[in-house]
Amino acid sequence: MSASVCAARAESAAAAVRHHYDVGNDFYALWLDPSLTYSCAMPATPADTLAAAQQRKLSYHLDAVRAHDATELLDIGCGWGALLAVAASEGVERLTGLTLAEEQAAHVRALDLPGTEIAVRNWLHHEPERPVDGIVSIGAFEHFATPADSRAEKIRVYRTFFERCRSWLRPGGALSLQTIAYANMARDQASTFIQRDIFPDADLPTLAEITAAADGLFEVRTVRNDRLDYAWTCEQWAARLKRRRAEAVALVGPEITERYERYLRLSALGFRMGKIGLLRIVLEPYRSGHFTGGGARR
Repeated sequence: MSASVCAARAESAAAAVRHHYDVGNDFYALWLDPSLTYSCAMPATPADTLAAAQQRKLSYHLDAVRAHDATELLDIGCGWGALLAVAASEGVERLTGLTLAEEQAAHVRALDLPGTEIAVRNWLHHEPERPVDGIVSIGAFEHFATPADSRAEKIRVYRTFFERCRSWLRPGGALSLQTIAYANMARDQASTFIQRDIFPDADLPTLAEITAAADGLFEVRTVRNDRLDYAWTCEQWAARLKRRRAEAVALVGPEITERYERYLRLSALGFRMGKIGLLRIVLEPYRSGHFTGGGARR
């Protein structure tokens, strides 16, 4: 993509993220778990606690990129720093988190995590000093394309992302990606309310678009559709917001509170019905070089 196109996309994404996340850290703290993890959890059972399910999800992604053997990791869309905090506690020496939300960046910096750098920067503008051992991106991919993009344009944007991730990874590195995706629903059937009032100027990918964009760059090691995990997570959030509704209204007013209540209900329903899915994809770069072996022996 040209520099002007990158700049326009980056500004559009930043404005959309600010619309959603700069509602305020105190508001989100009312209904997220203590780590402020704002993405799909991994409950072991329906009776699991939200905090335990979120920690299980963070461990899943860190295990996917072999963080126990890593010296340096990159978190694209780091949110309030939950994954970075776990990685730092487990001894990863150098960590970089990218976010587009100033309030999130301020929160993570205040954690004073060892060896951690936080940048308010779009991945399109990221230029690491050196390759990293692993990359995790949770809940950012949904913001890369816009409703105005054609399918071909979406795939070009996604391919640019995969090209950059591959160039940033050391040999043997991996990318662990988590994203909401269209499933049994076309983009023109998406909720106008969510596209307008919750995540403006954002468009979900499909699994086919992701694999087409990664073709020839990354091998898909594993792929999971954990949509029921996200239905459970949204229901947990909705119940927590309901319990602390009076505090939410005092912080952000009744209109924003009602907007989030509706958004969480609709999202849970969409995941339960299979209209949207939750993809967890682990990818490894294809190795360079030529295959010199023969076929299977008979």
